[in-house]
Amino acid sequence: MIKWIQRVLLSPASFLYGLAVGLHQSLYWSGFLKSIKFSVPVISIGNLSVGGTGKSPHVYYLLELLREYIHPAVISRGYKRKTEGFRLVNRDDQVSMVGDEALQTKIKFPDIPVAVAESRALGIPALLAKRPEIQLVLMDDGFQHLQVKPGLNILLTEYASPFSQDALLPGGRLREWRHGAGRADIIIVSKCPKEPTAEETTKWRKELNIHAHQKLFFSTIRYSKPYHFLNPQRSLFFNQSMHVTVLSAIAQSSYLVNEISQHVASTIEISFEDHHYFSEQEIREIIRKFNAISNPNKIILTTEKDATRLTAYSALLEQEKIDIFVMPISIDFYQKNEFDQTIKQFLLDFKI
Repeated sequence: MIKWIQRVLLSPASFLYGLAVGLHQSLYWSGFLKSIKFSVPVISIGNLSVGGTGKSPHVYYLLELLREYIHPAVISRGYKRKTEGFRLVNRDDQVSMVGDEALQTKIKFPDIPVAVAESRALGIPALLAKRPEIQLVLMDDGFQHLQVKPGLNILLTEYASPFSQDALLPGGRLREWRHGAGRADIIIVSKCPKEPTAEETTKWRKELNIHAHQKLFFSTIRYSKPYHFLNPQRSLFFNQSMHVTVLSAIAQSSYLVNEISQHVASTIEISFEDHHYFSEQEIREIIRKFNAISNPNKIILTTEKDATRLTAYSALLEQEKIDIFVMPISIDFYQKNEFDQTIKQFLLDFKI
């Protein structure tokens, strides 16, 4: 009810926002502004909403799928970084220089080129000039970046909050009108709790208004064994006497909290807005709250994306002897073979 009232009250602002987005897009549809197509295949992975669909794990899935056959690279905007322009990402970069998602990608895939650039139309040529061996560019969060015309457009939508039931900013979480989904070649319903039946798949096709040229897939989250923030060789085994403080600054933390709650005695959550940069004062307050917990069998658990922003406080956390563990996540597809083949066939059929 509260969400519905909010949408009604903010509907004039959402309408004005939609007009501005539509005007910007019409400059491309009319040909006044040109979209650039590159001589190497570009796959865009994005969404209509402002986050929470799980783009990064899907990028990682594609990297794992293709790295044995082709030389891929990743380019993103570098959201919330304090630098400007094109920049190649190094593993020892500060998160403020390149953004948390780009740094996380480079840490997980050190041999794969990762770059950030506000304009991917300028960033992709710069990336190819520096790394001419690149044969494929994955454009992370590129669905609204109309300067580049990808060879394959992948759109994600969350199982619990599909774009078909959302509204434009600021009343909802959509960055553009719902009909923008028509640009997608592949639509993925992410974070599915179970494999959909044939009947459920039909309902999803109707719900999302899947067009004849579009393919629909369903993915799910996989959680791996947590590792220690300061000592990655040290693994964590949950038990029913453990208390877990979940520290997160991501768009949708409820999935992680629900997963952890099944394996431990109790959980509390300390959450911040997505991509939040922690201050020393906040870290000290988190340490204070953690030390006040009476259960001696206690840990702090965070995500890999959040861990990139905690690195600046490694010395403080080590000094205070705070046990922080990091929970890796990945995704998998219910129609894995079909999805994998679709991606490979796109690359085989690619023409300049």
